[in-house]
Order: sequence, then C-alpha cells, then structure tokens
Amino acid sequence: MEEIMKILRETKKHVMTGISYMIPFVVTGGVVLAVCVLIGGEHAVPTEGALGKIATIGSAGLGLMVPILSGFIAYSICDRAGLAPGIIGGFIANNIGAGFIGGIISGLLAGIVVSYLKKIKVPSSLRSVMPIFVIPLVGGLIVSSIMLFIVGEPIAALMTFLTDLLEGMSTGNAIFLALILGMMNCTDMGGPIGKVSYGFGTAMLSNINPATGLPNESSLLIMAAVGVSCAIPPIIFAPIPIMKGTFNIVSSQYSNMFCSACFCSRVGCVSISEGAIPFAATDPLRVIPSCMVGGGLGAVIAMMFGAGNPAPWGGFIVAPIVTNPLVYVLAICIGAIVGAILMGILKKETKEQVQREDNDIELDIEIL
Repeated sequence: MEEIMKILRETKKHVMTGISYMIPFVVTGGVVLAVCVLIGGEHAVPTEGALGKIATIGSAGLGLMVPILSGFIAYSICDRAGLAPGIIGGFIANNIGAGFIGGIISGLLAGIVVSYLKKIKVPSSLRSVMPIFVIPLVGGLIVSSIMLFIVGEPIAALMTFLTDLLEGMSTGNAIFLALILGMMNCTDMGGPIGKVSYGFGTAMLSNINPATGLPNESSLLIMAAVGVSCAIPPIIFAPIPIMKGTFNIVSSQYSNMFCSACFCSRVGCVSISEGAIPFAATDPLRVIPSCMVGGGLGAVIAMMFGAGNPAPWGGFIVAPIVTNPLVYVLAICIGAIVGAILMGILKKETKEQVQREDNDIELDIEIL
C-alpha cells in the first residue's frame, strides 16, 4: 500500500513525463492531417489518392497518442518493464473510447502492477526472462483486463459526457473556459500550470468526429484558444523598444533588454512561451499579470469568433492550417498589444524620476 501511495503522490511527475513523450506524435499527426485537409479543399480528411495515403500518416500519429502517453507514464514509474503493459492498456483505452483520461489511468495501473511484479522473488535461472517475458505478459494481461472489464467503460462514458458538455456549452461558458485556459498558459510560461492548460487542449484533439476524421468543433476552438495564449507572452515584448523611446513608459532597467525583446518576440511566433521567462523573472509582479491579461484576452477573442486549430501547437506558425486564420492572427496581435500597454502602465515612470536617476548617476561619477 505504501508503494501505491508513493506512486500516486508523484502522479503529476509521471503524467508530465508521458505528455512529453506523447507530444511529438500529436504534433506529427495533427499537422499532417491539417495540411492534407488544407490541400484537399474540403473540411474532412481525404480518403482517396495520394493525399488519402499521406493522411494515414497523420491518423497513425494521432492514434498513437493515448498508447504512448500510457506507456511512458508506466515507464516513468517502473522503467522499461512497464512499457508493454502501459502501451497495450493505452491502446485498449483508446479503442473503447476512454481517451486521454483512460490513457492516464491505464499508465498508472501498469506502473503499479509492474512495480509489484518486480518485487516477486524468483529463482536466479528465471531472473533474466522476467523483464522481457513474464512481467510484460502478466502485467499486460492484468492491466488490459482491468481496463476492459472494470474501469474502461465508466471512463468512456465520462469522456462522452465531457465531450457532449463541451459541444453544448453556451457562449458565456465557452468564453469563461477560454479565459481560464489563456491565463493559465501565461502564469508560468511553459511551467506546470501552463502544461496543464496545454495538456487539456491537446487531449481534446483526441475527440475525433467520425464524419470528417478531424477533431470535433469544440476541440478545435479550445486548441485555438490555447495556441493563441501560448504565443502571447513572448510577443508582448515586441513593442517595448518603440514604446520606450516614444512614450517613456517602460522602466529604465529594461533598456538593456531591447535585443532580448526582439529575440523573444521571434520565439513567440513559434509558440515558445519560455522566451518571456527572463523578463518575468526580472519583475514578476508586473510582467506576469500583464501576460495573463493579454493571453486571456487573446484566447477569448479566438473562442468568440470561431478560430479552430487542428494542430497541437500555437503561434503564427500554425496560422495557415487554422480555420478563420485572420481571427487567429488578430487574437494574438490584440492580446500582445494589450498586454504590452498594460505592462507599460504598470511600469510607468515620470520624467522627473528618470531625470533624478540620471542626476544621481552623474553625481556619483563626479564624486569618484
């Protein structure tokens, strides 16, 4: 029991490990499918010709999302021996409709089961076959049986309920969800809070509409809101050099960061939120709230006006495959500008204060 409690206490760490291994599969699958839809000219995944064959690559990437998540959650708990039970359990979870949540539970189950199987004492002659034969076989059977006959169906029903809830969500509730997700992304710029928001948006892409072969509409809207807000924190710093020289509203301590601001805005275009961390670390009480307001506003605009993102990424780089790309781009720009203005107001200094600082520096030089 103590072993189980230890694993559960570190659930967040194990889930984040699984997500980090899952993301490349989701990115590959989502982008390939989106490009195929864009080239095909219809709002559905092509099924014939060369595009149809290429689209199978994207479908394979998205189809592996839940099994890989589950397998590497188990890997984080009990190392290589947990991979097979975790991946098989995740595959079953995906097939029965348990989705992202089912993948997390099957991964944790596999980790717990294999951890106990590894503690079984066996003769020395059997030790070499335990990790490659006995543990994967027995662990896979146990985890798969639990998913099939006990927890799988209730989780699938829960996922169906959540999907229906999101599909039927009123405009006000959808905007509130976008606001929360957007502000979460900008709280720690790629940290644990942001990863929860990003993970939620990515997880929603697993809800596939059978008629189109693409994620359903509510999932696309949520991912667009998440993608917009991920890009905003670094891009906020793009106007700062201009604002500094024209309005004198940014603290003088930022004057040596203009080059960093230009670089930061570039990484924001490809949705690397971590680019804003040096600025946030300098003055978190002013920078982080400004980023949160800008990110929340951008996410709300994207949600209100129907931008949909089929790719599990953000920034301007995915704009060509987004539905309503103009809305998507404007949401990023408006959120970044509002965030920059707010930060300028919070950092505002009077000319007298700046002059006093300059005089103090001159006085120090004269004394020396």
